[in-house]
Amino acid sequence: MRVIDLTQVLAGPYCTMVLGDMGADVIKVEKAAGGDDTRKMGPYINEESYMYMMVNRNKRGMCLDLKAPEGLEAFKQLVKTADVLIENYRPGVTKKLGIDYDTLKALNPGLIYCSISGYGQTGPYSQKGGYDIMAQGLTGFMDMTGEKNGKPVKMGIAINDIAAAQTAIQSIMASYIHRLKTGEGQYIDVSLVDSGLAWTVWEAAAYFGKGEVATRNGTAHRVSAPYQGYRTKDGSILIGAGNQKLWEKFCLEVANKPEWLEEARYETNSKRNDHVEELENDIEQVLTQETSEHWLRLLEQSGIPCGPIYSYDQTLADPHIEAREMVQQLEHPVAGTLKTLGFPAKFSETPGQLRKAAPLLGQHNEELLAELGYTPDQVSKLQQKNVFLTRTV
Repeated sequence: MRVIDLTQVLAGPYCTMVLGDMGADVIKVEKAAGGDDTRKMGPYINEESYMYMMVNRNKRGMCLDLKAPEGLEAFKQLVKTADVLIENYRPGVTKKLGIDYDTLKALNPGLIYCSISGYGQTGPYSQKGGYDIMAQGLTGFMDMTGEKNGKPVKMGIAINDIAAAQTAIQSIMASYIHRLKTGEGQYIDVSLVDSGLAWTVWEAAAYFGKGEVATRNGTAHRVSAPYQGYRTKDGSILIGAGNQKLWEKFCLEVANKPEWLEEARYETNSKRNDHVEELENDIEQVLTQETSEHWLRLLEQSGIPCGPIYSYDQTLADPHIEAREMVQQLEHPVAGTLKTLGFPAKFSETPGQLRKAAPLLGQHNEELLAELGYTPDQVSKLQQKNVFLTRTV
């Protein structure tokens, strides 16, 4: 699969990175005026952005001026060789550049063309600029995140960007299967808002079924208890004893509180959830008597789901994360040896591979143009006109 990547920052580059990890030939085409905006975001290793390198591995890189006739022509020649094109311009920009779906479909009828934007290609907000934080606000994520009596809180990661990337990946793969069967390409419209909203299945069920609006609950679950973070003598831990069997084991084998089983307010999961704050206070009165390590050991011995609440550096140093190969290394021609995240899906026959570090700006211009039939003399003349920009090591 050959993928043309016209995206920048996070949602689009993450999508194409995953496709590249799975073996696609991803060609990242960057604008001549400095390339992907993420290149200007630190931290830097030998003047190369770590953020850029993190989400642009396993890609080849071109840098060309699409507003120059020669640049546009070279791009169209590239499109003729592609299976997939992904872009995240603001709606309407591709039409002005002459690289919209209808135009490119005429050159390549089998092309799968995916647009990722903040709000989508239609609707009253389609022309608005949309970053992840705006999508978190519109989807209700911020209003339902944080402590009960606190302010709305942005999630710790760019959840809508990643949701859009995952939506684009699955949509592209479904479209590719369709093309294998029919030879037909198609257009895919993905937005950060729609993608994030589609993940709110529990919250939608509560609202559509009972009119309940999801609110801030701290770490507590919306319908199960005990299922949240609890303070201990030296920190906090997570406990997930949401069903009746686990609740009984927790009372008898961990907390040593058999009397809780006789409490009418704690009789069922539903009742425990109705009294979740009282339950939290009762549990923490017990847990604050001993360390996190003590309670985690007891919980694990009883088969009750539990876990620590890590800082990110603790996460990356955890032996399970290491055993799952979720931290790996690759070599970059300028930045040297880099650590990067591993592959979340473990394939038995076609595992993900770190084949290429993120490209330097325009690193593969000559290589790709040669594949399109351009001679060295033609490439040289285009470079003299600043149609292509190439950074060498």
